[in-house]
Amino acid sequence: VQLQASGGGLVQPGGSLRLSCAASGSISGIHSMGWYRQFPGKQRELVATITSGGNADLATSAKGRFSISIDNVKGTVTLQMNSLKLEDTAVYYCKAVKWRTGTFYPYWGQGTQVTVSS
Repeated sequence: VQLQASGGGLVQPGGSLRLSCAASGSISGIHSMGWYRQFPGKQRELVATITSGGNADLATSAKGRFSISIDNVKGTVTLQMNSLKLEDTAVYYCKAVKWRTGTFYPYWGQGTQVTVSS
């Protein structure tokens, strides 16, 4: 599975951005997709994930501002980020998890920079 992320950029506080991630290759069996972010010098942290069945899980910091959606046919996951704050500035990574023969396999896309600045 290859993941191609897009949609990062520079936005003012209070603004919105939409991150998209497209999976290619062997996308059958994808269990879930999601977004993580990483601050300089910190470990990658969960932003939001969603299963192929549509069950979403958002980090506390994302609730009420971000939403996540998945298109199982296209193999895409979208993160809509509203009311962005300075502290949302980070590199955002797309992740897909496949389930195969009782094991979960993670796949990561390249990061996309999100900068919130006035």
